[in-house]
Amino acid sequence: MTTLTGADPTLIRAACLFGPLLATGAALLRRPPDRRTLAAAILATAWNAVWLPALNLLAVNRAWWTFHADGGSAAGLPLDLLLGWTLLWGTLPVVTGADRIGLPLLTAGLAWFDLAAMPLAAPVVRLGPHWLAGEALAVTFVLVPGLLLARWTARDRRLALRAGAQMLLSGALMLALPLALVRPTLPGGRAGWAIAGQLLAVPLLLGVVAVREFVQRGGGTPLPYDPPHQLVTSGPYAYVRNPMQLSVVLFYTLLGLLTRDARVLAGAVAAYAYGAGLATWHEGGPMRKTYGEPWTAYRAAVPAWLPRLRPWPGSARARLYVAESCGPCSQFGHWIARRRPVALELVPAERHPQPLRRMTYETDDGAVRTEGIAALGRMLNHLHLGWAILGWLLVIPGLQRFVQLCADALGAGPRDIPQSPR
Repeated sequence: MTTLTGADPTLIRAACLFGPLLATGAALLRRPPDRRTLAAAILATAWNAVWLPALNLLAVNRAWWTFHADGGSAAGLPLDLLLGWTLLWGTLPVVTGADRIGLPLLTAGLAWFDLAAMPLAAPVVRLGPHWLAGEALAVTFVLVPGLLLARWTARDRRLALRAGAQMLLSGALMLALPLALVRPTLPGGRAGWAIAGQLLAVPLLLGVVAVREFVQRGGGTPLPYDPPHQLVTSGPYAYVRNPMQLSVVLFYTLLGLLTRDARVLAGAVAAYAYGAGLATWHEGGPMRKTYGEPWTAYRAAVPAWLPRLRPWPGSARARLYVAESCGPCSQFGHWIARRRPVALELVPAERHPQPLRRMTYETDDGAVRTEGIAALGRMLNHLHLGWAILGWLLVIPGLQRFVQLCADALGAGPRDIPQSPR
C-alpha cells in the first residue's frame, strides 16, 4: 500500500479541484473558444465525466485504489476529485490548444502527470499493489478516446464515429444512469426484462435512425455545436421534427407502463419537458437563422411530437431504380407505384448511367446510395409511417445482412441488368 502521512486531506481535495478549475478558467479567458472548439471541449468533457466514474468504481471493486474522504462523495467517489480529473483529461487539453500536438506525446504527458499525482493524493487516495493496471485501463479506455473524440470534432473528421460516441454518451446519461438510480423492477425477472428489452428497442430505434439521417444527409451530429450542414427532412424527419427527443419520451413511457413505476413515468415527463425546451430554443434561434424559409415551411408542415401518417411532400427527394426486364422486379415496382410514394421517383434500372445488379436507391444530392435490402429499407420511408418503421428495423446490426441473405436464397440475388438508352 502506498501512503503519505501528515498530508491534509482538505488541502489535497482543494488542489485536485481548484487546480484544473482555475487553469480551465484562465485558458477560456485567454482564448475564448470558437464553435468547433467548444463542441470538442463539451464532448471530451462529457466522455470523461461518464467513463471516469465507471472506471473508478471498477478500481475500487478490484482494490487498485480506494478513496477515503468525508463528505462530497457519491457511491464512495469524491466528486471534487472526479471533477478535477475530468477537467484535466477532457477540457484542458482542448481549451489550451494542447490537443494540437501529437496524440502520443499528449497522451504520454497527461499519463505521466497522473502517475506522479496519484501517490501524492494520499491519504484521500490509497493505492493498491496493482494500481498501475487501473491506470493503464484509464488511459486506454478513457483518456485516449476522449482526446480522439475532441480532435475529430475540432477538425470535423470521422463523422460516423463522432455521432456514435454522442449516442453512447446520450444513452449513458439519459437512460443508463437514471435507471441505475431508480432500479425499476419487472415481473418475471430476467425473462421479463428480455421481453421488455425487445419492446423498448423500438422507440430507441427511432433515435438511432434519426442520428443516422443527421450523419448521412446532413453531414453533422445531434450536438447543437456540431450540427448538420444542411436541413435534414428525410427519414424520420419527414414524419416528426423531434424524433430523438420523442424516442426517449416513448422509451420512458413504455418502461413506466411495463414496470408500473411512477418514478419512470416521471422520467418521461422530465424528458418531454427537456426535449420541448431544447427544441423550442433551437428552433426559435439557430434553425430559423440558418435555414430561413425552408425551415419555416418544414416547421409549419411537420409536427414536433405527433408523427404524420404520410411523409412530408417537401422532404428531400430520391430515386429508386427497379429493373423492368426482370418480371418479379417489375411487379415489385408496380406495387410501390400503387402506394404513391412521396418524394420518390421510380426509374427503370436499365436507364441508370452505370450498370446495376440490384435495386438501387439514390438521393438527389448524392449523399446516400444503397442497394438491395438496404435500398428497400430506404424506400419504405417514402410510403407511410407503418412501412417506415419496418424499414427502420433494417438498420439493426446484422438484421439487414440476414434479410439480404434470405432474399438472395429465395431468388432475389444480384443479376446483370442490360442498359438501355436514357
